[in-house]
Amino acid sequence: MIGVGIIGAGHFGAVHARAMAEVEEVRLVASCREDADAAAAFAAEHGGKGYSDWPALLEDPKVDAVLIATPHHLHEAITIGAAQAGKHILLEKPMAPCVAACDTMLAAADAYGVKLMIGHVMHFALPCLKAKEIIDSGVFGAPVLGSSWMIKLWMESNRRPWHINHASGGGMLMTAGIHALDRLIWLMGQPVVGVTAMTGTYFHEQEADDAALISLRFANGRVGQVASVGYRDGAVTFAMDLVCENGTIRIDFDHGVSTGQDGVWTPVPGSIEPNWMGAAVAREWRALAASIMNDTPSPVTGAYGRHVVACIEAAHRASASRCEVPIPGTFLV
Repeated sequence: MIGVGIIGAGHFGAVHARAMAEVEEVRLVASCREDADAAAAFAAEHGGKGYSDWPALLEDPKVDAVLIATPHHLHEAITIGAAQAGKHILLEKPMAPCVAACDTMLAAADAYGVKLMIGHVMHFALPCLKAKEIIDSGVFGAPVLGSSWMIKLWMESNRRPWHINHASGGGMLMTAGIHALDRLIWLMGQPVVGVTAMTGTYFHEQEADDAALISLRFANGRVGQVASVGYRDGAVTFAMDLVCENGTIRIDFDHGVSTGQDGVWTPVPGSIEPNWMGAAVAREWRALAASIMNDTPSPVTGAYGRHVVACIEAAHRASASRCEVPIPGTFLV
């Protein structure tokens, strides 16, 4: 069994702790939070030893792997420290606030021979998995155009000051809209080679963006668009359309997946589940555990996580320059 330590035992750390309880291959043995009382309360609820200092957690011999679920600007230092300590890593998205940080993190994981998996949870969400099965079957042909959106309340109860500052990796796009972007890139099955965008702050008094409209050009010439909007008031819209060569696929997190042909939408059975987020996080841990035990490549590689961050960086540059920004390099889908 793989012993796991949670660094960042807050709101989403608790989601992971509950999910890990459903996974036979892993066990929560430690957790860390700067507030000593909060760290103790988290450990009392979920098990394992509580720490208020992440370097001390990394010294715990019971810890084989770590979840890093801290503010985005802390990912780089903690990931490097975990790699140096020989701990495998599940790193919550975004990988880091900038590509340069991603590069140092990738180098550290390679140098110390640890698994580095980026927590892009869409790859394990049932509606997306069902859509991927349909795409891979070839029945509808390859995706030609994709449209993906995340439109939601921005100032939720767990919003913190670092979420609203650009320097700390904040903003709606890095924090939540990234799910819509990741999902589109993954299901289109191609690297992005060019980005145009309009980003801004339209609903709140803050430095970082709360809305973005992004257009993507893929390596095979196909195209896509992403809407990332953190509104002041409204209702959640979290869905995606893929227009393929021989049909359409709609992914809806309230109703599941539907396919379209001959002008008719047909629901896909078994494409939605209660508590889809918890189930997806449990699948993440099963996938990482299998990668560790079988010494196979990370299920969501650091190179892929870097590519998503590169697209976000390019979106902000494209918005400022009002022109398409190229994305150099490739990644493995």
